[in-house]
Amino acid sequence: MKKLNLIVIIAGIVFQSQAQSMIGAWERYHMAETGAQLRSVVIFAEGYQVISTFDAKSGKFISTNGGTWKIKGDTMTEEIEFDTREPERVGTTTSFQISISDSVLSTLGRDMEFKRIDSGVPGLLQGAWLMSGRVRNGELQQRDVNRPRKTMKILSGTRFQWIAYNTETKQFMGTGGGTYTTKDGKYTENIEFFSRDDSKVGMSLKFDYSLEDDKWHHKGLSSKGDPIHEIWSIRE
Repeated sequence: MKKLNLIVIIAGIVFQSQAQSMIGAWERYHMAETGAQLRSVVIFAEGYQVISTFDAKSGKFISTNGGTWKIKGDTMTEEIEFDTREPERVGTTTSFQISISDSVLSTLGRDMEFKRIDSGVPGLLQGAWLMSGRVRNGELQQRDVNRPRKTMKILSGTRFQWIAYNTETKQFMGTGGGTYTTKDGKYTENIEFFSRDDSKVGMSLKFDYSLEDDKWHHKGLSSKGDPIHEIWSIRE
């Protein structure tokens, strides 16, 4: 019995180590049928992931999909929460084999190889977050994070992406992403793609941020110049 328990514990450690090594951001460059160079970036936070493809030069948004993930051995299983190319996949699961090293992630049988961008550092907001409230005119307006309509933001150590979607209707409302930094209470986003408005690509937006009772308070001006005070909760 003791020997069996030891094997289970060791297997658990191996599983945890492999899952942990996924955390962070990865990228691959590839060509579109038109000859344009595309860039695909995937961000893995604990339990959640997102991948987006955009034009490597102009930042023109192409597609995104994501949801939950788990890994066992060399098999990754994802449950799709949003997919701009194939919305009918929302609510379904897909499994595929992967190969991972410190710097390269390959999906076997799909001929895709991603190179690591970061491993979850140095940014202080790494993780998957759900918008759980706003402050307007000094009043807190709370949001139910369990409802089908979600606004999620996933951050690695250097990259961010927000996604607005509905798991019930399979509707996708918008997304944007790029790089970010956290320094001296300032959170700065550098936009590399924005599905609603390509003209926002190249913008840098600086916000005040603080962590209060495990919630991320995000204050500043939106890409439209409107004042915002958002509250984000880490996704369980």
